Amino acid sequence: MGQDCAMEQQLHTPPEVSVVVTLFNEGPTVDDLVRRTVASLDGEPFELLLVDDGSTDGTWDAVERAHDADSRVRGIRLKRNFGQHPAMHAGLVRARGDILVTMDGDLQNAPEDIPKLVAAVRNGNDVASGRRASRRDSWGRTLPSRLVNGMLRRFTGVSIADFGCAFNGYRRSAVEPMLGAIGRQKFTKALVLSGGANVVEVDVAHEPRRGSSRYTPLRLTRLALHVLAGFWPQPIQWIGVALGTLCSLAALALGVYGVAYWIVESDFPGPLFGGAAIVFVLGVQGFILALVGEYLARIQRDVEGRPLYTIEKEL
Repeated sequence: MGQDCAMEQQLHTPPEVSVVVTLFNEGPTVDDLVRRTVASLDGEPFELLLVDDGSTDGTWDAVERAHDADSRVRGIRLKRNFGQHPAMHAGLVRARGDILVTMDGDLQNAPEDIPKLVAAVRNGNDVASGRRASRRDSWGRTLPSRLVNGMLRRFTGVSIADFGCAFNGYRRSAVEPMLGAIGRQKFTKALVLSGGANVVEVDVAHEPRRGSSRYTPLRLTRLALHVLAGFWPQPIQWIGVALGTLCSLAALALGVYGVAYWIVESDFPGPLFGGAAIVFVLGVQGFILALVGEYLARIQRDVEGRPLYTIEKEL
């Protein structure tokens, strides 16, 4: 009875902490996620927003059960799978707390670390950036992640170790100015930091993945293009200069080698090296076209004004 009264009192008190969790086919982990999150915030006025990004495995049924058992748990179900960042936007715009905590629903991040992020924001920081001190991912995931982190450090001018960690704490006032871009642009943390928010890094636990990663090599390549198009000022001009320089140096090197080979051997293999040079240039052009395609896709989405997502149900 005492616990029920405390819960009822929290329902009528504006929550100080809102935890936004994105879910996609996370049915087996929802019950454990909710139990551990509620336990970690015991005594706090909080709400837990579970955003089901079009799951097909019974995730929404688990969210409804959690809401029925504890009304501090809120549910948002999108009509289809729109992606992690639009789903996060759906939760952030509906969150009521002054401190916002974001995390994935696969339990690679421990809900027991939520109080650490909340305390870091309360200490005067706009962003408490989760840092996976001991990552439990394969090298196929960590190497691309390091590449993207390096790009974001370079383009944003913010030196933090782990831009890709979705487990973060934010002050509402730092997030609100960026809500129009969050969802259309990946890396919410990079967006908020690019607006001048101050940040502190907080070490968080990282557990082994339950199931396989959804980030295939193709998705990681598209992610890299997204970073270039979203955070790198004037990339096409820069790449054009770099391409011109590289092609010029390659042509010069091949010319010098050809002359030397012709003098020594009297037989220069022109077709082979000519073909290699053409393939190299075509490869670079393909990358540039992919980058231009990313820009055109962004322009099309903005001009059409399509919604980031559509909601099927909301608890």
